Amino acid sequence: MYGFVLRAARTGQEYGGSHHETVPFITGKYLHRESVIMQDKVPLPELQGRMTRFLARMDESHDDWQMAAIFGRLNQYYFCGTMQDGVLLVPRDSEPVLWVRRSIERAVQESEFPKIRPMSSFRDIAQELGSFPGTLFLEKETVPLAVLERFRKHLPVRKIRPLDADVAAVRSVKSAYEMRLLVQAGDIHRRVLEDRVPGMLKEGMSEAEFACELFSEMVRQGHQGIVRFGMFGVEIVGGHLGFGENSICPTAFDGASGIRGLGPAAPVLGSRERRLSAGDLVYIDNACGVGGYQTDKTMTYMFKKPLPEDVIRIHEECVEIQHQAASLLQPGISPGEIYHTIMEDLSPRFREKFMGFGNHRVKFIGHGVGLFVDEPPVIAAGFDEPLQEGMVIALEPKCGIPGVGMVGIENTFAVTPGGGRSLTGKSPGLVPVF
Repeated sequence: MYGFVLRAARTGQEYGGSHHETVPFITGKYLHRESVIMQDKVPLPELQGRMTRFLARMDESHDDWQMAAIFGRLNQYYFCGTMQDGVLLVPRDSEPVLWVRRSIERAVQESEFPKIRPMSSFRDIAQELGSFPGTLFLEKETVPLAVLERFRKHLPVRKIRPLDADVAAVRSVKSAYEMRLLVQAGDIHRRVLEDRVPGMLKEGMSEAEFACELFSEMVRQGHQGIVRFGMFGVEIVGGHLGFGENSICPTAFDGASGIRGLGPAAPVLGSRERRLSAGDLVYIDNACGVGGYQTDKTMTYMFKKPLPEDVIRIHEECVEIQHQAASLLQPGISPGEIYHTIMEDLSPRFREKFMGFGNHRVKFIGHGVGLFVDEPPVIAAGFDEPLQEGMVIALEPKCGIPGVGMVGIENTFAVTPGGGRSLTGKSPGLVPVF
């Protein structure tokens, strides 16, 4: 059937379902906020479009490929609309099959993917297929060695080649369906951080207490609850949150800010001991997700009294940097070009604290978002593939200031011919809560 889909996609139609019904192909990059719709299932035409783009990418990048295997559950969701214990096998010249160990019942119930098969182990795949290519393309960055060994026990895979970059490239350009979900996530994000948070901040509350209230409010407003990163070993609940200098506490996280958290074993949520007091800078950097798709946003607040004027000026410069970078989020401009343009205009003194604090600084000013908070493309040196319309980028110029904390801003933008369009609001941050 997917060979049929490939031919039909060029005419603006795709075919799918057990009755081979014709459905309109999803077109257009953006939709108005009024047209946001929630759907429990990823529509079949959306799944077909994703697979079509993936096959085309593999043909373009690897002229000798014969078989791809998708083990990662989030990538399975992207291509199949369900997350189960199994593997999606994508042959070059025949129909893709999602093989499911557990739960086949749930997979069939929630997925429009046309071919889902049960298995008790990888042995079932070997018996069904008979022959298998010696070279297998898979998610080399994330597939556990034990899983690969179990797979190779039954299937004669001699050589492993990565497809991580290929899947990431396909996922980086969002469809109209994906953009609808991102718009909805951005609306929730803006509403909570810009409108609700100021009324939630109370003198004497701990970071942990505030983090719990913030998380609960975001879920009440529609946030999916979970935050997903592609970065290995990242564990985040809620995001980065800190009062004062706790927002520049060093962490293993590859980002500008930090978090004290609950302790060494759980550097998440916020400290139980650090309590909010007059003069504190409140820092929030978190994600909001709808239907798997996440936006990324940072807001800052001055509690009870203003920060020093020099600190405010540094924050305002970060806001101007975001405006400048957003204006450059246009198709055809490379992320590396944007990064170079921004960095060359910064004074040496400003650079010392830009995008971090002390020795804890990062060499990017933005990153793609979608099913992961940290997706390509990255607004950094060395990322030279031009931006495309439909990409979604979080820009986060920030500065860490000793004795104060992290100032700056972050919003999520859609790449358009006229520059970045914010999905998460336009507040300049550093909101006075007096």
